[in-house]
Amino acid sequence: MRSLILLVVLAAVFGAGPAGAQDRMPPIPADKLTEAQKKAIEEFKAARSADISGPFVAMLRSPEVMSRARAMGDYLRFRSSLPPRLSELVILLTARRWTQQYEWNAHAPLAVTGGLNPDIVKAIAEGRRPERMAEDEDIIYSLFDEIQRHQAVSDATYGRAVGKFGEQGVIDVMGIAGYYTMLAMVMNTARTPLPNGARPALAPLPR
Repeated sequence: MRSLILLVVLAAVFGAGPAGAQDRMPPIPADKLTEAQKKAIEEFKAARSADISGPFVAMLRSPEVMSRARAMGDYLRFRSSLPPRLSELVILLTARRWTQQYEWNAHAPLAVTGGLNPDIVKAIAEGRRPERMAEDEDIIYSLFDEIQRHQAVSDATYGRAVGKFGEQGVIDVMGIAGYYTMLAMVMNTARTPLPNGARPALAPLPR
């Protein structure tokens, strides 16, 4: 009997990670929406030709934040100075740092479609620095890694990044990292679930 109780406790502690935990901020029923929330949804649909999903379901609790975040994402996701291969690389690095399953599930396929080598995606998922990255990928990785680990960027890494992408490119990298960090924080707080049928791809990183 004691063994059975112990197993139940262990399952509750270790088996109910964020991916399996209850969604704290599920979709708001249509009849409960405020006028501001309805307006934010309509603006989202007009801009993205899609209904709200993922982090925007939770952010709808603050419709002004949702709308301004969506507008920022319109540029950072679709119109930044970086090609998809590199912008998706930044997004995957961010999702990995925050162990954000929804973000990873959405963007890992987009990264490969955009031209990122699947071996690089696999290494990031495993928490390793990828081998045999292209020069621009290596620069992006170093830039992201340094700002995250040291809250600063060395002159050498900054010089390489500006030389390759220009000052706008460096700011766009930081913008994408910051934007998807915010989305990851929202979803980790709200415990945003994966789409039906999707399985968590990221194991927890050692602390």
